[in-house]
Amino acid sequence: MLDPKTNNFSKLKILKKKPLLLMPQTFPSHRMQITDDLNQLLDILPPQIHSIIEQHPNRNQLVEVVMDLGRLPEARFSQGAIDLGNTPVSKEDLQHCINRVGSFSGDNRAGIERTLHRISAIRNRTGEIIGLTCRIGRAIFGTIAMIEDLVETGQSILMLGRPGVGKTTALREIARVLADDYNKRVVIIDTSNEIAGDGDIPHPAIGRARRMQVARPELQHQVMIEAVENHMPEVIVIDEIGTELEALAARTIAERGVQLVGTAHGNRIDNLIKNPTLSDLVGGIQAVTLGDEEARRRGSQKTVLERKAPPTFEIAVEMLERQRWVVHEDVAETVDNLLRGREPILQIRTVDENGEVQITSEQPQTHAPSSLSKSVTSVAPDRPTGWRASGRMTPVTPLGTTHKNGKTLDFDRMLEQSWLHQEPVTEKVRTPGPNGEDLPVYVYPYGISRSQLDQVVELLNLPVAVTKDLKEADAVLALRSHVKNHSKLRQIAKGQQIPIYGIKSNTIPQISRGLQRLLGIDDPKLPEAFDLRLFTQGGNDDEIEALEEARLAVEQIVIPTGQPVELLPRSAKIRKMQHELVEHYRLQSDSFGEEPNRRLRIYPA
Repeated sequence: MLDPKTNNFSKLKILKKKPLLLMPQTFPSHRMQITDDLNQLLDILPPQIHSIIEQHPNRNQLVEVVMDLGRLPEARFSQGAIDLGNTPVSKEDLQHCINRVGSFSGDNRAGIERTLHRISAIRNRTGEIIGLTCRIGRAIFGTIAMIEDLVETGQSILMLGRPGVGKTTALREIARVLADDYNKRVVIIDTSNEIAGDGDIPHPAIGRARRMQVARPELQHQVMIEAVENHMPEVIVIDEIGTELEALAARTIAERGVQLVGTAHGNRIDNLIKNPTLSDLVGGIQAVTLGDEEARRRGSQKTVLERKAPPTFEIAVEMLERQRWVVHEDVAETVDNLLRGREPILQIRTVDENGEVQITSEQPQTHAPSSLSKSVTSVAPDRPTGWRASGRMTPVTPLGTTHKNGKTLDFDRMLEQSWLHQEPVTEKVRTPGPNGEDLPVYVYPYGISRSQLDQVVELLNLPVAVTKDLKEADAVLALRSHVKNHSKLRQIAKGQQIPIYGIKSNTIPQISRGLQRLLGIDDPKLPEAFDLRLFTQGGNDDEIEALEEARLAVEQIVIPTGQPVELLPRSAKIRKMQHELVEHYRLQSDSFGEEPNRRLRIYPA
């Protein structure tokens, strides 16, 4: 159901002047609702086609109507297609439709005002329209239940999938949920008016989100940057990132700390890695020459493929089917595994007949290494091969009881241990603290970046141990939005008498303050501890030097004089650290220039 505070539900009913339709059988009807304004699309069709569709029993499952000159019109449903009558489409039929829709833009798409329908044209060599694809646009409320926990984390999400699987519908619902339920400033870059509908007034399905239209498809990257510079969004929603300029604009936006939610051409992450235009979305790919020792350690050739930079999108969702999605919560780890010939562990999310989300993990297939690594590097298999690994070699001196075939049990055990290394099972170890308390404190992070949490614990030397088991935790550190919207977490913590400490955002300063409050060592009267190493990833001299440059610029120029400052050119990784440091001072910053001279500009408050 729509949030009654936004009043979007009543707006939709007034617009349609009929009750809201239930979801077809392919969706759990008690969990989702759908509105499609089907009558407004049927009104643009020729009368003979209109009447046939209107009388069809499955019209609510209609996907699109195809009209090609000289051929029979066709209605396509989710389960197949049928011909609409016995009369071929004429030029008058096509013109009948063209006269009743908006103007066709540069990408040969038009729409019906205040609806989500899309009419796409096929032209001949002289530019005359000889075919139309009338696609039904539907607003489906509740379709992102499978990934709502990921949407609210604030991390950037990339949606992948074949055409027609529901990427645009999911984007529309994500924009509405973030704007209405989480009160975020959401801006939609609507290149083809497909997300928020045709016309100047956006469709109520996007809630309180704002929509920016694009004059021509090739200008989408400019509108993306304009949205960040002029309208102060917390979230930007983009449909169909397809060019190198758009990928570069997406990285620029991500460096500014704005959450991105977008779609890209490709069914799986493998497709993006192989696509030189869009590979930057997942970090980019480069060839690296390894030293002899490192090549021997990896069991590979000296020239290998590696990820060039941090991914623009931290999370990727592969929409295999409408109710079966594969989630990669750490795109960097997934890409690294694929490039090294290892199949990543797949997190599969589905919705059962009762509308409940089921999350399962599919183990990688060790016998089929990724094809990405074959062209450049020969990656060693998970288990060794050769005479010893075949099991035909027996020890000279038996070590224990032998089998009938002469091999010993001890030798089998040693052979297995040579390639299977499991982490030892450890128990909680406690030592008394200065005030008699038990240390370390075991913390269960929920929605918190593990790498940033470990970095804060290490640099501040806090007596904290991170656990993945809620039953072993002494306290929970979570984002306040998670605690507010997840009653299940509160119930479990209350039942096990585990306190929950909430922080506002997933940043290093917030994590540091949360841990200090958890340990009872924070004092609001004292100035906040400040350590540049908190904002670094590797802690090397280059990172420290770049952060020190940004700190001096802020404290000695920007704040005292109110003048903007440009820093020295840095890599994308280091610029992101500088952006976080500037945000710590509650100032704005921007990246500009072309690589390798791309640099940071800091603005006064």
